[in-house]
Amino acid sequence: MPASVGSSATSPVTSAPLESAQSSAKLPVYWLGHSGNGVFLYREFLAVEGNGDPIQAALLAMTEDKPLDSDYFTPWKKPSKLGASISAKNVITVDISADAFSTNVDEGIAQRALAQLVYTATAAAANAGLIVANQPVQVSLLVDGHTDYLAFGKVKLDKPLVRDSGFVAPVWIIDPQAGSTLTSPVLVTGQGISGTGELGWQLIKRGSDGRESPYQSGKVAVSTGPSQLGAFTFSLRPPAGSYELRVFRAVQTDPAAQDGVDSKIITVS
Repeated sequence: MPASVGSSATSPVTSAPLESAQSSAKLPVYWLGHSGNGVFLYREFLAVEGNGDPIQAALLAMTEDKPLDSDYFTPWKKPSKLGASISAKNVITVDISADAFSTNVDEGIAQRALAQLVYTATAAAANAGLIVANQPVQVSLLVDGHTDYLAFGKVKLDKPLVRDSGFVAPVWIIDPQAGSTLTSPVLVTGQGISGTGELGWQLIKRGSDGRESPYQSGKVAVSTGPSQLGAFTFSLRPPAGSYELRVFRAVQTDPAAQDGVDSKIITVS
């Protein structure tokens, strides 16, 4: 898995606010995905069975389930044991068994996998309304009840972990999720960052013979303006068929280029 070794990626994201509390049956789970020469964090909302602890449920989904989007992946293996709790001071303690780290990865992917766990745990806590406002959020990661474990044989767990915004993807589509079947109009939502405060989008028609042809394209504003991670939303009214939806950052020196692309295959019925 190619990735640069170091504590940060090449993402332009400098801050990544916690998710807001939602009364939803779906839990936020982060995955890794390739964008250009980098590997970044992307989020999906998954339907998780049971009414147990939302942090534990989201982390189990992260280690056991497959992403809806086939472009995403996870280095984690299913653990034989996993527990989670949160204190009144926003310290999330995760105790996971060592077999979850059995994938052989380089240091760059190991760091991103830990960031994946931190983002999933904190997102699940925030989504469930468990975060105390105006206090920092930390994740204390124990392995079989002990500290100082060498995660994936590369990164020592000798201190609490926090969200590293440098690993967040510059663009990702939140809804519709990959593989969705929808009716028109299709509402597209997501998050992204752009120096101009705008992102480009493209809808590509996929024929029954496998051929693809551009159907529609345009631009959408990021809610927070230039150079800040923010939300975007727009609506499409395509006829029935199969499509690839792409959202990306434009490259000023090359109008035809697309940077930081996230894409979803969807069906309109």
